[in-house]
Parts: sequence; C-alpha cells; structure tokens
Amino acid sequence: MATLKIKKGDTVRVIAGKDKDKEGKVLAVDAKAGTVLVEGVNMIKKHVKPGRTNQEGGIITQEGPIHISNVMYVHKGKATRVGFHIEDGKKVRYAKSANEAID
Repeated sequence: MATLKIKKGDTVRVIAGKDKDKEGKVLAVDAKAGTVLVEGVNMIKKHVKPGRTNQEGGIITQEGPIHISNVMYVHKGKATRVGFHIEDGKKVRYAKSANEAID
C-alpha cells in the first residue's frame, strides 16, 4: 500500500462534493478505505439508542467520512499538492507549490 499524503492533524480543503471549499482539521484517516474525517465537513445525523455513554439517546450530528481524493492539503492558506523528498536519509513530505518541507 502506498504512503498516504494526508495525516491526522493536517488542515485540508475539500475540492469536490457538497462541502466544496470548506476547510477543516483532519480528525482521523482510514488508510484501508481511503477516507478521512474532517472537522465540520460532511455532517450526518445519526440515531442512537440510550446506553451507558449516552443516557438520553436521540439524534446526534457528527462528521461522516469523505474520500481522500476529495481533499487537498492547505499550506500557508493555499491548497497544494503533496510530494516526498529524501532528506538526511529520511522520507519527508513537502508542499509542491512552495517546495517547502511540511514535517
């Protein structure tokens, strides 16, 4: 499996779908399904029964998964593609628009 270019904690912009042009922080990445959870994007309503954690039950609103191809990494307020460089024997992500290392 290829290395994912988006990681948990990154700021991303949605480039396709009903939430196009929204930005948010990545909450979770599912590499197997190729999806990400982005804060405040693709909000869905879920019906939950009362239980130990949620005594009331009812309808809750939460983020739904969005395909990783529909988001772009945001570097200095601008959406950019992400690539990899080898620096000092380590694989490092970099923003292609500015040619700067991300982490």
